[in-house]
Amino acid sequence: MKDFRDLLVWEKAHRLALAIYQATQAFPKDELFGLTSQLRRSAMSIPSNIAEGCGRDGDGDLARFLRIATGSASETEYQLLLAHDLDYLSNDAYQPLNESICEVKRMLTSLIRRIQPR
Repeated sequence: MKDFRDLLVWEKAHRLALAIYQATQAFPKDELFGLTSQLRRSAMSIPSNIAEGCGRDGDGDLARFLRIATGSASETEYQLLLAHDLDYLSNDAYQPLNESICEVKRMLTSLIRRIQPR
């Protein structure tokens, strides 16, 4: 069992989730149960799955949950693009969020490769 708080990728994913919660506060109210909710759920799923994987036994389980987190990161990446294209996020708001999600995806991929047996 590993402490998820020790992983830099968890910290970055957690900060990204906080930033997405902040950014979605300005979304239209009619999106509260649509894109706002979905984007928040997918963003929250990334650090949640990292944490769950760390609480399981062994690197195999951790790698499985990191792959789930990677899927959630891809989902979040698309939903950010959709929000931008719908003009819910300005370029200035979208760019740093998109850069953060891409960084988290790279870090997850790297960690999966490190812990998987060859």
